[in-house]
Amino acid sequence: MTSTDVFDQYVKEYENWYDEHNEVYQSEILAIRNQLQKLPETIRGIEVGLGTGRFAQPLGIKEGIEPSESMAEMARKRGIEVMKAVGERLPYADMQFDFVLFVTLCYLDDIRSSFSEAHRVLKRDGAIITAFLDKEQSIARAYKERGERSKFFAGAHFYKPEFIQKVLLESGFKNVDFIQTLFGNLEDIRQLQSPEAGYGKGSFVVAIATKK
Repeated sequence: MTSTDVFDQYVKEYENWYDEHNEVYQSEILAIRNQLQKLPETIRGIEVGLGTGRFAQPLGIKEGIEPSESMAEMARKRGIEVMKAVGERLPYADMQFDFVLFVTLCYLDDIRSSFSEAHRVLKRDGAIITAFLDKEQSIARAYKERGERSKFFAGAHFYKPEFIQKVLLESGFKNVDFIQTLFGNLEDIRQLQSPEAGYGKGSFVVAIATKK
């Protein structure tokens, strides 16, 4: 079964995870919002692989792409304009957006092509924001150990922040800045966590970089 098939089939389980791990979810939202607040107030952006709109809606993102039709249907109910597409082939003209957000890097088939596409659709000095689980931290390691037993992470690819920075720079971005959150094991997070600068301690890392 492809990753899209999994998300089409288990939308309810996907949604329930966020309800059951609300402190984790809200900590992730806070970290992404922290990076978004570094941009001008009047801006237009998209989320690539927006799922059910769990991130786009609270962050005020009005549009984006999602390959899973079941996920996209729920995102539309949240008021988000969704196009069925993948990150490697964005269905937008050049220089359309002020920012592009990725929260699902681990499901991309080719992050280099996806970053290149983001660069293409961004306006001059536009920003790319990439949120991901640090391969070397506890939550990604736990998901990796579960392997095929995990519905959503069986085929996921986790990355080191250094690798993400390298690919961003190679893709035509500059001034890469990291913040991190989710300190500790997933099951131990029971309250909202404030993000910290850098990476190397938190499992959830959010990088922002500017188009050259």
